[in-house]
Amino acid sequence: MSSGAFSLDQLMELAGLSVSQALYKLSPPSSAPRVLIACGPGNNGGDGLVAARHLFHYGYKPTMYYPKQSKNEIYERLATQLRQLDIPFTEDFDKAAQQTDSIVDAIFGFSFSGEVREPFPKVIEALRDAKVPVLAVDAPSSWNIEDGPPDSGPGKGFMPDALISLTAPKPLVKWFKGRHFVGGRFLSQGVAAKYDLDVPKYEGIDQIVEVPVSELKL
Repeated sequence: MSSGAFSLDQLMELAGLSVSQALYKLSPPSSAPRVLIACGPGNNGGDGLVAARHLFHYGYKPTMYYPKQSKNEIYERLATQLRQLDIPFTEDFDKAAQQTDSIVDAIFGFSFSGEVREPFPKVIEALRDAKVPVLAVDAPSSWNIEDGPPDSGPGKGFMPDALISLTAPKPLVKWFKGRHFVGGRFLSQGVAAKYDLDVPKYEGIDQIVEVPVSELKL
């Protein structure tokens, strides 16, 4: 994306906006106002922080679970913006998960590899067992980008209700069974052609498109 002259915080803003629109499609605030957003310490968590701000302005009541808060200036500013809106932060994921209408999984994304470390194993197990819809950002947390869901560990059996692929779908979507969105309406035709990517047809002012996995290049 650096070839397109986009900065990290600009990409994060566009990604978070797409995430917020995907949740709006799944569970509008008129029927499901409470949303719990689980954020990891990296870029995926940053997308979740941005999404929370937009969701608040749409009329949702977000709650943040952000146990490993990054010291990077970008993430600190995003978290400060949420606190200025009086959006609550919680350290008790299980309790918050019992008091919400939907959950956004913004823990691990494209760059995840290796072992799931504390405090996230129990959180991912709770996501797997959640009784409310779960929207995963770019990748269900703990899934391998190439090989999909893990055969063991806390992510075994985790299949969120919806997934939003940012910029383009990752190979893991071949194993995904829920509703699938593509988001990030900023990819140029030149970049898409260079990497042989599909650019879906976005309608009106939408930043997302719901697309069956079978219709996309991976």
